[in-house]
Amino acid sequence: MDIQIGKSAKTATVADKTNTALAVGSGSLEVFATPMMIALMEKASCEVLSGSLNEGQTSVGINISVEHTSASSIGTRVFAAATVTAVEGRKVSFDVTASDEKGVIGKGTHTRLVIDSKRFMDKLQNA
Repeated sequence: MDIQIGKSAKTATVADKTNTALAVGSGSLEVFATPMMIALMEKASCEVLSGSLNEGQTSVGINISVEHTSASSIGTRVFAAATVTAVEGRKVSFDVTASDEKGVIGKGTHTRLVIDSKRFMDKLQNA
């Protein structure tokens, strides 16, 4: 595992009828949903770790704290970025942001834990 502080990645999607607050049940409006913004931020965090983990390792999200500060309408391109801010053993912390063509729509912090995929799934199956 070789994760560098400052390493970053970006992801993007388009707000459409499948990822609105109305569609995912997090609200009643056809605007880009907060849970979908969070998922995009997590995806960016996973992209940061891609190629930095050992064979058989992956990561799981263990904490996220974000503000969703501006709405994005259907048809709007939405971007998320994640930057590593700390590595403590298997715990990796990120600053995360989301934006659209108008500017920042959300920001916060996210923490992921690096795990052994097989051991994690075996433990889950035997619980």
